[in-house]
Amino acid sequence: MALKIKAMTYNVHSCIGRNGKASISRIAEVIATYNPDLIALQELDIGLSRSGIMDQTLIIAEYLKMNYHFHPSIKIEKGQYGNAVLSKYPLCLIKTGQLPTLPDKKKIEKRGAIWTEIEIADYKIQFINTHLGLNRKERLAQIDTLLGREWLKHPSCHPPIIFCGDLNALPGSPVYKKIQEILSDTQRSVIIKRPKKTWPSRFPFRRIDYIFVSRDIIVNKVFVPRTSQVRNASDHLPLIVELYINFDRDSLEANT
Repeated sequence: MALKIKAMTYNVHSCIGRNGKASISRIAEVIATYNPDLIALQELDIGLSRSGIMDQTLIIAEYLKMNYHFHPSIKIEKGQYGNAVLSKYPLCLIKTGQLPTLPDKKKIEKRGAIWTEIEIADYKIQFINTHLGLNRKERLAQIDTLLGREWLKHPSCHPPIIFCGDLNALPGSPVYKKIQEILSDTQRSVIIKRPKKTWPSRFPFRRIDYIFVSRDIIVNKVFVPRTSQVRNASDHLPLIVELYINFDRDSLEANT
């Protein structure tokens, strides 16, 4: 059995656009335009004054009619800020967790990750979303954790795997090279003139948002929309990939 899946990763910047105003509907409309099956979102607010004391994840999920799980990286004021996974299909939360910070930089923004299992018929896909830190040493510690036995090398984290997020790291960086040892960069898996950059949204010159996949997944198409609607919605552009996942009897038995 072969499944076609469209996945998106998108740093929504608390749904605050280039005009400095928060608009959850604007972000939801951008996502709906491209109709992804699975979504990894970073920088979502729940109950924070800067974004209108709203549950951004809930509102986006309800607009899209999708299932979701949210994980707070930070709890501030009386609210939360973090990452979420949304899915058209049933999903099971496997793990959430804080990622390590540097001992001598305790005031640095905390980072987290969320691991879900997507269920399509009798088949299962491991879908992980994260947002790494701005400090190079911190990112290395964080990716070592995610590549370790609690996350990607956990016995339950078997292919097919989709690993998404804002890594704050460029292609060729140590963080990028560590991930590529076990997963494939979707933008390098298709024939395109050059990989598409995602930040900043107005004139993107950095590629820091990624979707990596296990080697069994075929990447059919990659695109980064740059319409005026998308450029104005957040400080990042979304990365969208079309994937083919082939399940055979052996993989089904391994997943049950």
